[in-house]
Amino acid sequence: MRVPFALGVVGHFGLAVRDPKKSAKWFKRAFGLEEQFEFDGGVAVGNDSVTIALHKGKPSPETLGHMSFHLPDIAALRKALGHLRSIKADLEDPGDEIGPEAPGSPHMGLWVYDLDGYRWELSVQGGDE
Repeated sequence: MRVPFALGVVGHFGLAVRDPKKSAKWFKRAFGLEEQFEFDGGVAVGNDSVTIALHKGKPSPETLGHMSFHLPDIAALRKALGHLRSIKADLEDPGDEIGPEAPGSPHMGLWVYDLDGYRWELSVQGGDE
């Protein structure tokens, strides 16, 4: 079916977290997001590409699977890995963090867990090492 519009960048999405202020600090430290505003029961962090509304609630990481953010090249992905290691982020596959998004995929990524167990991917499209 042909749709008469195209989706743009992600405007925002919301996540239930145990402690919005603590989670906001993690996102600022891990991903460089800025606090954008506070709202009743939460805080929003983001940049020019996305806003994440962190609201107090029961985290449910199994409902999201993961969220992926694209980086421009493999050098940026390596820098991201170095940064995440330096802040002792909860990286998936310690020691072998950068790899194909899926078996046989030309896209390279790494995965990290936030304070509430949500899984985040940083990836380079066509970034075969």
